[in-house]
Amino acid sequence: MAVLLQIRDAHKSFGDQHILDGADASITDDKKVGFIGRNGAGKSTLLKILLDEEELDAGEVIRHPDLKVGYLRQHDPFNAGESALDFLMRDSQQPEWKCGEVAGQFEIKGDFLNGPVAALSGGWQTRVKLSALLLHEPNLLLLDEPTNFLDLRTQLLLEEFLKSFRHACVIVSHDRAFLSATCSSTLDLTQGKLTMHPGRIDSFLAFQEERREHDLRVNATVVAKQKQLERFINKNRANANTASQAKNKKKQLERLQIAEIATEAPRAVIIAPQIEPRQGTAARCVDLAIGYPDLTVASTIQVEIEHGERAAIVGDNGQGKTTLLRTLVGSLDPKSGHVKWGHHCNVGVYAQHVYTTLDEDDTVLEYLEQLALPGTTNQQILAVAGSLLFRNEHTQKKIKVLSGGERARLCMAGLLLGDYNILVLDEPGNHLDVETVESLANALLQYKGTVIFTSHDRHFMKRVATSIIEVRDGTAKNYIGDYESYLYSVNQEIAEGFRDRDQRSVGKTRFDDSKTPHKTPDVPRGQRPDRKRQKKIQAIERKIKKLETDKEPLNAEIMQCSDPTKALELHEKIQAISKQVTELEDQWLELTSAQ
Repeated sequence: MAVLLQIRDAHKSFGDQHILDGADASITDDKKVGFIGRNGAGKSTLLKILLDEEELDAGEVIRHPDLKVGYLRQHDPFNAGESALDFLMRDSQQPEWKCGEVAGQFEIKGDFLNGPVAALSGGWQTRVKLSALLLHEPNLLLLDEPTNFLDLRTQLLLEEFLKSFRHACVIVSHDRAFLSATCSSTLDLTQGKLTMHPGRIDSFLAFQEERREHDLRVNATVVAKQKQLERFINKNRANANTASQAKNKKKQLERLQIAEIATEAPRAVIIAPQIEPRQGTAARCVDLAIGYPDLTVASTIQVEIEHGERAAIVGDNGQGKTTLLRTLVGSLDPKSGHVKWGHHCNVGVYAQHVYTTLDEDDTVLEYLEQLALPGTTNQQILAVAGSLLFRNEHTQKKIKVLSGGERARLCMAGLLLGDYNILVLDEPGNHLDVETVESLANALLQYKGTVIFTSHDRHFMKRVATSIIEVRDGTAKNYIGDYESYLYSVNQEIAEGFRDRDQRSVGKTRFDDSKTPHKTPDVPRGQRPDRKRQKKIQAIERKIKKLETDKEPLNAEIMQCSDPTKALELHEKIQAISKQVTELEDQWLELTSAQ
């Protein structure tokens, strides 16, 4: 186990904001690390420091001589008119066959590989960038919010790539499901300090909450003891017979220390509109075709949404999810067919085209006053504004000076002041931090109305969705099953794609579907699994789950241990379990890829 990067006593400030304040951390070559922290904590700044794009004010970053960093670029690195293959060859200086082989791991083939890369969607361009990363053969990947705007299929492909990547990763993300699937360790940046937790994000968050509650209980006990000692000292220090006792008690008082607890940043508290629940059909699409004047995106859509459902619209990027939402709410006219809403449906909309077209000369308070129902008091408006973190002088801010996240929260506040019994939400998590998204999920679970929404956040989707509408292959329909079953079906399709890829021998010429070997004929679905292999896979999965369960209490214990000998013993136990998990995961990958 080699240390690729070591951060020692790092200090970095911007004005009076301390991004790093004596921070220490190490990144070893065998770890995939999820890097978390509140918005504005300084995660992106630290990545820039690790990439040598920013300098520390004090401290040092020690790099291993063999360190080779791969960074997922957020900007567009492509030249005008070049294909994905042209870009990969130019960027990596690798031969054509090698670029085609690596691109195939991300399903970049045919026109996607040889056509203009500028014509690809954002998700496909991200696949091209990931292929370029792999071609540089790094031993440390730095990924900054890699799942932003990626559809589910591309997210899952990225997960599979990271699981099979045999080197170190540091991943900044607000997507808990993604971090949980890809990272075995968690690095937290809070108030300038770095804390490495030898466990997944869920384990870290649970530990963090337990530690905070423990510190609060200990502090309460310490304060009570301090008051008791102070009373004794004040009562007895002037008495000659008890003065020595008072002096001893004073020494005890001086030794009592209160644990420092990080002050939490304010959190949004979202409360859904209080409405009466309704029965029956909320919306029905009849022979609906959607799109734009010169483009039909999807047609023959037959979809029904019942009152009280929380319907998630799913599908790959570019299939028409947002186009369907906009047609439902009337901001786009149907190409043909029609949308029928039930009686007394009052629709509230949260979408990018709404919060980017606000009157920029209005203040926060003026905007909310315009949306509030007649009879809403100023105090009620201020209370809703405050729940979304617009307090005191912030209510007088002009919309023109608000950030994207603030505008998103302002539109959310406007929805809360209405009496909408239908909420249509297009990517509500974009521009909102993880705590606000969690608050929104809690509010929607309590909401008695109907929700129609899209989201790339799987954690949010799993919590909120009660029904699924899939947009695919030029149409949309009600999906028979919940979000978990939809997620499973997409995973199966990707796994089958990997199996098909592994059966092909990649040629050393330009990657073209017409030049690949003949595909093995499809076997009926019921005949595909090998029963013995499936049993082995299930047994391995059970063993991995048990080992991960066994490791959690050890992780919690080592975080509280102050005895170096005991800590070393715990570390060795954790390492032994981790080694077993790695060996089992290797076996699992061999068995599943051979299916």
